[in-house]
Amino acid sequence: MSLRHHEIAQSDHRILNPFTEEQLMLLGRICRLREGQRQLDLACGKGEMLTRWAELYGIGGVGVDLSRVFLAAARDRATELGVADRVSFEHGNAAAYQAERGAFDVVSCVGASWIGQGLAGTVELLRPAMRPEGLMLIGEPYWTEPPPEEALEEMGAGPDDFTSLPGTLDRIEAAGMELVEMVLADGDSWDRYAAGQWFTISDWLRAAPDDHPDAADMREFLEHARRTHLTWTRRYMGWGVFVLRQGAATSR
Repeated sequence: MSLRHHEIAQSDHRILNPFTEEQLMLLGRICRLREGQRQLDLACGKGEMLTRWAELYGIGGVGVDLSRVFLAAARDRATELGVADRVSFEHGNAAAYQAERGAFDVVSCVGASWIGQGLAGTVELLRPAMRPEGLMLIGEPYWTEPPPEEALEEMGAGPDDFTSLPGTLDRIEAAGMELVEMVLADGDSWDRYAAGQWFTISDWLRAAPDDHPDAADMREFLEHARRTHLTWTRRYMGWGVFVLRQGAATSR
């Protein structure tokens, strides 16, 4: 699926991950955000996290994303919430973004660890921009139980792309970070994210002419996404945002 197809599928979503608004707000409270702090959000999507936290907590910051469509929505949201003077959004490859070193209290990549070719690489992308006592937020899938080969094939994943929750902790610690909190998606938040796309795509297909250049791909995406979610994803794949900070020793 191309970026354009994801823009269609998630056109009615504000949060582009299997997270509810309540979970997003809980994560903000966990982070103990304070007025004047700054956040860097790589692969920020429509910027809902950054703009809502700017509104509620008085933070500022920068979001970076490849999608001009999503960034336009993020800027509109910042204006709507009255925070456009405190947050900015930049178009570009998040993996190549050159942030000011040590300039951010919170650094995040929520649901796009592919920018660093996995969790460890994403930690390394974010670490230079984080202040020594700052927080890092990584949104990452995990296996709730080992998936069979057929599930991996249908989900488009390899067995080592993700790991169990304890395995995720191991990867975090191997990257030199300490896990201090987490907020995990549940079956309902997965459904709201996945099934909301089905309705959006169905409406789009009904309105689009049969010969629209994206129609065949969107029809295939809809059919595959529904069956894969119900058969495999909901059973084998969890998702959560892991709250990390640098370097404290952990006991085993």
